[in-house]
Amino acid sequence: MSDSPIDGSRCRGRGEERMGVTNTRAALVATLAILPFALLGCGSDAKEAAERQPGRAPAEEAAAKSRERVQAYLDAMIAKDVAAGRSQLCAPAQEGFDAAATGPNGDFADHFTVSGATITDVRAGASGQEVSTEITVTAGSRKATRPLLFTVTRSGADWCVASEAPGGHTPEPSVTP
Repeated sequence: MSDSPIDGSRCRGRGEERMGVTNTRAALVATLAILPFALLGCGSDAKEAAERQPGRAPAEEAAAKSRERVQAYLDAMIAKDVAAGRSQLCAPAQEGFDAAATGPNGDFADHFTVSGATITDVRAGASGQEVSTEITVTAGSRKATRPLLFTVTRSGADWCVASEAPGGHTPEPSVTP
């Protein structure tokens, strides 16, 4: 009598079995339906970083921004534009700049002219990006070319010249394929 459809015990067993399979299938379908949306957020940080700096790696951006800051400072030296030169400096360096810029040994002194300035090398250093330059200075009939090394650092969202010192790096040889 237990095999009889009237008893219902056999049907209940199959129904419960089907219900278990149905619940498992429903859970699997729900998981698969939600999975793409969950995975969609996994790359959002990388995407945001790429949008902020399209096509540039952080090292490339640092080198480019450092070169821009130093070039603006060199242009200010050639033009004898003290305010433009000061604006390229980090805040801690501005006080020393104000005291020395137009003094006898300052970058903006009246007794000499900067007739040329070239960036020769940009590379990462211990304190920031190191930008090597060659400055041609004319004082009366004398002309001299001297190397200067600028250190450029990031200050908040911007870049600024942190220091300037005599010397520089020899440009790294370029690799040709």
